[in-house]
Amino acid sequence: MAAWQQASVTLHFSVAYPTQWGQSILLAGSGALLGGLQWAQARQMSCHHEKDVLVWEATIVLPWKPCYTYRYALARQKDDDTAMGPSVHGSWVIEKEDAAGERTVYLPEGLQGGELVEVVDTWVERAHPAALMASAAFTKVLFSHKPLVRVGGLPDSQRVAIAPGETVVRLQVADFQLEGAEAVLVTGGIPQLGNWQPDQMLRLTETHTPCWEAELRVPYSCFPFTYKYAIQSPDGLVLEVGEPRLACLPASASVGAPTVMVRHDGYFRRDRHWRGAGVAVPVFSLRTTESVGVGEFLDLMPLVDLADRCGLRLIQVLPVNDTCVYGTWWDSYPYSTLSVHALHPQYLALRDLLAEEGQELPHDLAAELHKARRELDGSVVDYTATMAFKMSFVKKVYDRYGRNTLQSPGFTAWFEANAEWLRPYAAFCFLRDIFQTAEHWRWGCLSSGSDEVVDRLTRPGGEHYTRIQLTYYIQYHLHRQLLQASCYAASRRVVLKGDLPIGVDKRSVDTWRSPGLFRMDKSTGAPPDAFSPTGQNWGFPTYDWAAMAADGYAWWRSRLAHLGQYFTAYRIDHVLGFFRIWEVPGNCVTGLLGYFRPSKPLTRSELEQRGCWDVERMTKPYITEQLVRQTFGPERAEVVAATYMLEDGPGRYRLRPAYSSEAAIMAIPIRPNSPDWLEREVRETRAGLMKLRQNVVLLPDPEDPDAFHPRFNLMATSSYAALPAPVRAALRHMHDDYLFRRQEDTWRASALSKLPALQGACDMLVCGEDLGFVPACVPPVMKELGLLGLRIQRMATEQGKEFNNPGAYPYLTVASPSCHDVTPLRAWYDSDPERAERFYYQQLGGVGPAPPTCGPNVVRAVLQQHINCPSMLAVFPLQDLMALSPELASRPPAEEIINDPTVAKHYWRFRIHVTLESLLADTDWLATIAEMLVMGERAPPLVLMELDGLAGPLGGGGMAMIPDGGMGMGLGVGMGMGVEVGLGTGVYVGQGAGAVPQASPQPPAPAAGVQAAADGIARLTVAANGTP
Repeated sequence: MAAWQQASVTLHFSVAYPTQWGQSILLAGSGALLGGLQWAQARQMSCHHEKDVLVWEATIVLPWKPCYTYRYALARQKDDDTAMGPSVHGSWVIEKEDAAGERTVYLPEGLQGGELVEVVDTWVERAHPAALMASAAFTKVLFSHKPLVRVGGLPDSQRVAIAPGETVVRLQVADFQLEGAEAVLVTGGIPQLGNWQPDQMLRLTETHTPCWEAELRVPYSCFPFTYKYAIQSPDGLVLEVGEPRLACLPASASVGAPTVMVRHDGYFRRDRHWRGAGVAVPVFSLRTTESVGVGEFLDLMPLVDLADRCGLRLIQVLPVNDTCVYGTWWDSYPYSTLSVHALHPQYLALRDLLAEEGQELPHDLAAELHKARRELDGSVVDYTATMAFKMSFVKKVYDRYGRNTLQSPGFTAWFEANAEWLRPYAAFCFLRDIFQTAEHWRWGCLSSGSDEVVDRLTRPGGEHYTRIQLTYYIQYHLHRQLLQASCYAASRRVVLKGDLPIGVDKRSVDTWRSPGLFRMDKSTGAPPDAFSPTGQNWGFPTYDWAAMAADGYAWWRSRLAHLGQYFTAYRIDHVLGFFRIWEVPGNCVTGLLGYFRPSKPLTRSELEQRGCWDVERMTKPYITEQLVRQTFGPERAEVVAATYMLEDGPGRYRLRPAYSSEAAIMAIPIRPNSPDWLEREVRETRAGLMKLRQNVVLLPDPEDPDAFHPRFNLMATSSYAALPAPVRAALRHMHDDYLFRRQEDTWRASALSKLPALQGACDMLVCGEDLGFVPACVPPVMKELGLLGLRIQRMATEQGKEFNNPGAYPYLTVASPSCHDVTPLRAWYDSDPERAERFYYQQLGGVGPAPPTCGPNVVRAVLQQHINCPSMLAVFPLQDLMALSPELASRPPAEEIINDPTVAKHYWRFRIHVTLESLLADTDWLATIAEMLVMGERAPPLVLMELDGLAGPLGGGGMAMIPDGGMGMGLGVGMGMGVEVGLGTGVYVGQGAGAVPQASPQPPAPAAGVQAAADGIARLTVAANGTP
């Protein structure tokens, strides 16, 4: 062994990060001295200021090895010994990790022992646009056409030898967006970097996608020096934006001149970030010539072709999990999951059941399928009839051919990989059908979903094993078909984006198997808003987050890993629920009497200090004789009071115990065959009693008798109005403080303890649906974690505004004119002419009379606004895209609504009225979309060329860039309706492929040797542009 291989090396790590009081930066690396990459054994770094920059550093003597792997984290000391969860490591609580992940420093051979290796790192935030491109949506789909390089470090031929009086400087920079013919160069103010001469730049080598590296020897006398990276492409040279980077010798007095300096410079600083567009449509809404009654997984493949042809690079769908809880059309609700792993049988393409064996359906089954296809081909989905046929048909195929499938190698491998969730799911479905209910708490001795029960029911050779295997058979084919569609989408470089429901049904496999993870006596929902004045009660149990954290969120990690088989991006439904959930007592029907969990409730002592002494009066429904008369009328007041109430003092009533909850009130029966007037009277009685039950100002906390929550909008109640003025003022203040100020730290901490665990479970791109009552802490946390938010133009995020301005959206957002929970664009515009007029003038800059209906011209103006906006993604419901064509928009707008959140049991049955095959053949419509995307720089011109037959098949990445903080090109598009709509809000100078941004004035050089930086950059700008 050579002497240098036995030598020790001093590594000096440094990284700049602006920590807050109580925070530290930890360094964990490979080998025992660096803690074995474990945070519990990590080294706490020390810090010092370099001017206004806080730099964290650590000096460690290590035995020489070819390389060391390490990573950074932001942490704080654990407050107490009871803290637990995946973020707790020994005495540290990890608040976030450097998004660069594990880094590697390669040590040169020939070190004599004791030499210093200076490692200067750039902290990467999750919100960095380039960091998002490390997700599967980009690496496995959008950028999958690029060859991966996995060399590791620089090859020996490109390393430089160590020399006295000089430092070997290794530069590394990363960039995901490079195309095949592009390369990274570096230039700077020293001879080794060409003295800013464009023809003397140093070329870097791609060592490990997306990292590029180069080495050079720099005399100590040349420090400090400035430099910048550049990208060379066939179209010219592009220099990175921002100030020049500065390389200095270590500032620490205890550290000498380094033999080697490794500078990990993060990402190439682009002036334009990737922007793309997509289409949103539920799978059940698709229609092809082959589908039966409902959209099917294989129908995603022609949708992929459609998206690819017009430059859309993403398809967003609603949840596709099994929701077969009731056995009726109620199961059309895609967010009420029976299993977070199983797929919904309605999406099974029956025509494909024998494809794996290379067979076609026999004549009799093919004829039966053809007949059903015609009969079920309605304008909307007939959920009950479609499910009945599909389950009957698949059993016939299973009875004849199922044995072959169940004995195939493909099925065997899939079953072994999925048995942990598949066997309990099959057992649950069997018991649901036997008991004719999914309410597993009514299953007697089988109410516990224990391993023993599951093993007994799914034992091979058991009495009911054939039925169990039928469930396996259906799920296997669903998996196979969705995976086929997913792989096809990836091959066309179209991202499939899934949907993660916030809850699961109480009658689900998951609550049967793991009841300890759920608060079964509570429900999730949403507080009242403009769309739902009594709030929403979704009926899902809330989560016991402490129980989930105890095993590192294993349930969530399994759920997301399963989802990641099919999707490379996903939307978190109601991401606000990970900050706080609106928890509703189990005996409520609406969401009005809910409260936030977690939260800091009002205490009895707080209330008393503010003069609110009669707490009991404020927590009970305030019912007076006068109020009863106002509610039910003088004719019925006495009968209603006698039937449903008890006297509670002079002129006061209380509800009888049998009618003291919302659920009990709504259960007041209507007798069969009752006349219309009697049915109406019972409904009016229910509605009146509900209002009385909700007439409270405080809600007792179910777990603390001295804690209370203010009822949402308590100021609107007559109970509040009857209180003395000082008490009203105190309650109003506490109500507003509870909702808008008091909880912010609690909710921030809640989200940061959960969402990183979800992000770490898979590599999918994560988007969060952050609509509704949004706390102030949500946007900064979303940005900190690199989560894309959702922006709907009609749902203003700025107080006092009626509409959002897409031109002001942040980059980390998904811009959409509508979504499945609101009416499509045409229906919304046409439903309120006065609002449409305001929208036309304020948002579209219209002149003259506003169009009375939302025709293609208005649609195009709105869509182009979203295409031009800065958001990373612009996603359009298929209905809104079809509205660009008069022929495709012939359907009444109201028939395009997917969901009405104000209806408790909405029938989710929307289906597009034309086939995907006919949409694919509509080249004019496709060209309109493509043209808009190209104009808004969300698709390359190649898309239009292909539609014109001037190029080969696309399969393109649709890469387009936008300047930081800008809107791209300024656009004025005449919409053919007597108005020119301004669609752009900024102009970017020098947008050509080889453009170099205008150099900003350089500050005074920080030290000798850097004064030529400004002149050098100016020369590069002239050389790249070809003009002064």
